[in-house]
Amino acid sequence: MRALTVFWNILSKDMRSYYLKPPNISWGLIFPLAWTGMFFIRSGVGLESVPELLPGVMAVSVLFGTTSMLAVTVTFEKKHRSFERLLLAPIPLELLMLAKTTGAIVFGVANAFVPVIMAAFLMDLSVVSWGTLIPAVVLIAFSSTFLGLFIAVSVSEVFEAQTFSNFFRFPMLFLCGLFFPIERLPVWLRPVSYAMPLTYGVDLLHESVRRAGTMPAVLDFGMLAAFCAVLFAVSLRNIKTKWIL
Repeated sequence: MRALTVFWNILSKDMRSYYLKPPNISWGLIFPLAWTGMFFIRSGVGLESVPELLPGVMAVSVLFGTTSMLAVTVTFEKKHRSFERLLLAPIPLELLMLAKTTGAIVFGVANAFVPVIMAAFLMDLSVVSWGTLIPAVVLIAFSSTFLGLFIAVSVSEVFEAQTFSNFFRFPMLFLCGLFFPIERLPVWLRPVSYAMPLTYGVDLLHESVRRAGTMPAVLDFGMLAAFCAVLFAVSLRNIKTKWIL
């Protein structure tokens, strides 16, 4: 019970202090929507292309929302030494870091469904499989959050975390099948695409929205879960070796 109380207190504090701040909302939500709006204007496509673009917009919203969040919460608290007090909390390090990341996961999931709501107002939107869409969004949020955690514990300044985040985020925009198929990429770039967790999340979203996935759903879910486990384990290892003396 004490561990759950500590977990909730850490989560609620982060929600009050960080998650609804204007920079996080603008970078995590408005930017992907504006970027997609520019795509519509530039290409001249109509509303009939919304189902085709929706999975990409959802994935980008989750990716930018979660990674931006962790860059602020973890890196800022480490720099100002408040994170050291959290390490004294009477809970295991694994549960502590889950408390620090749960808010970002929830924020990412909420971001993902804002484009869905907007699309539903624009047209008669029909999702093929909500049973695939919802767990896919949750796993994308987990993997993106743990990627953000890995980035945050690898640097010492907030601006360094944002720069390092872009090293991963912007290549994903073009290499993970967000807005055009991986098959259209040069052959030598495709292995890089399959080494990114978002590739498998986007494939699940395409499958759930319009039956356009190219890989088995079991493989997609399995790879996303594996990326989550590896990123979280590596982040914990970095904390134990670099932050805990």
